[in-house]
Amino acid sequence: MRQIEEPARQIPVLLDVDIVVVGGGTTGPLAAIAAARQNKRVVLIERFGSLGGNLTLGLNTKPSGALLGGLPLEIWNLARSTGAAGADYIAKTKTGGVNIASPCDPEIMKMLLTRLCADSGVQILFETLVSRPVMEGNTVVGVVIENKSGRSFIGAKVVIDCSADGDVAAAAGAPFIMGSGEKGEDLKMQPVGMYFTMADVDLIALSRWARTTDDIPAQAIPDDDAQLDYGLWLTGFNKTIQAYKKETGITLPRENITLKTANGLMYVNATRVLDVDVFSPTQFSDAVIECYRQIDEYAAFLIKKVPGFEKSRIAQIAPVLGVRETRHIEGEYTLTTDDVMHGTPFEDTIAVDVSAFDVHAPKGEDVDFQGLKPYEIPYRCMVPKGVEQLLVAGRCISADHGAHGRSRNMPACMATGQAAGIAASIAVGSNTTVRHIPVENMQSILKSIGMPLRPADLASP
Repeated sequence: MRQIEEPARQIPVLLDVDIVVVGGGTTGPLAAIAAARQNKRVVLIERFGSLGGNLTLGLNTKPSGALLGGLPLEIWNLARSTGAAGADYIAKTKTGGVNIASPCDPEIMKMLLTRLCADSGVQILFETLVSRPVMEGNTVVGVVIENKSGRSFIGAKVVIDCSADGDVAAAAGAPFIMGSGEKGEDLKMQPVGMYFTMADVDLIALSRWARTTDDIPAQAIPDDDAQLDYGLWLTGFNKTIQAYKKETGITLPRENITLKTANGLMYVNATRVLDVDVFSPTQFSDAVIECYRQIDEYAAFLIKKVPGFEKSRIAQIAPVLGVRETRHIEGEYTLTTDDVMHGTPFEDTIAVDVSAFDVHAPKGEDVDFQGLKPYEIPYRCMVPKGVEQLLVAGRCISADHGAHGRSRNMPACMATGQAAGIAASIAVGSNTTVRHIPVENMQSILKSIGMPLRPADLASP
């Protein structure tokens, strides 16, 4: 590849703080709030102009599991108090029921996350990119940022990588694997996609049809029509899509699609693009273009073939591509498929999680969505090998491809973000490294804010 020379230059120091959180998506705001509430100076850096990431901008809106306590539940209860989220519901699947927190209104959630950060004393830098970490030996001492003012440096005692892709950790030299970590054709990576919404859907007609068809094996339909605005969730449509494809000859790559409501609007999870290297600018952009093509076709399918959609229209399209899996940073422990399937106990647990096992097959087959027993997330999954004063949180934690099917979901991402913020604050306050904090101190704080750490901490059904 042709290269050009970039001359060395000095850049100004913008801030020196205790903790820098990189990424204001689903994970970063919880890390920032948790640290700031421990009276630490925190900067949250976000590349877009609003917080929430895939939860809000990405129009995903719904955790694939229940929120059990701590900051995650606090935030959702706050949304519920403003009418921006509904009650939890049981999603009925082929393998049993899955307890799920209702979707939220993504626009209101942007404001709630921002307000909670501001009220906690977090300094947010919107429309700002992190170019690279700055190292002293193998220790991260801050980050270089870029925005409208140019390049500058923010010094920090601890950096928390909530970038989802582990960008800071990888640049700092932390080892990682991509997807399954297997080479060549055996490499497994969940596909990318893009949410869109449809307005003017007759929810009552849709729910009545859904109750009578055998083409929606996974569903949550409230008995009270007044709860349809936040309580309708439907997954399936395989037979209907197969018949439509045969009738029209149109290419619809995903036959298992999901519909859900939030504030009366219909959110559609239907697009799928396989084998995308999201670190390639051209492949990433081509995937966005392909999602637009699919959105047009799936909207036409719904209008023509699904009762309740006859007068509907596309209302909005997510401005960001939904990426399910990229780097898994190698930590002091790697969460395994067996751990999340059978609930391995850990002395350094930071949360118990009940997220669904949610895997979109890498080669385009069906979606494996099922409820499983609770499992614990160990702190060591968040501590990268070989790099000091850096934590990772969110979907890039140290987990294998199968475990990622649970740990990538929003409840787990929120929990790891919350724990990272508290762990970083302990390291700063005790002048030690994040690798060597007293884990029992972090667990004590987590318990004090109502975060269950083990299955035994959960209320009986």
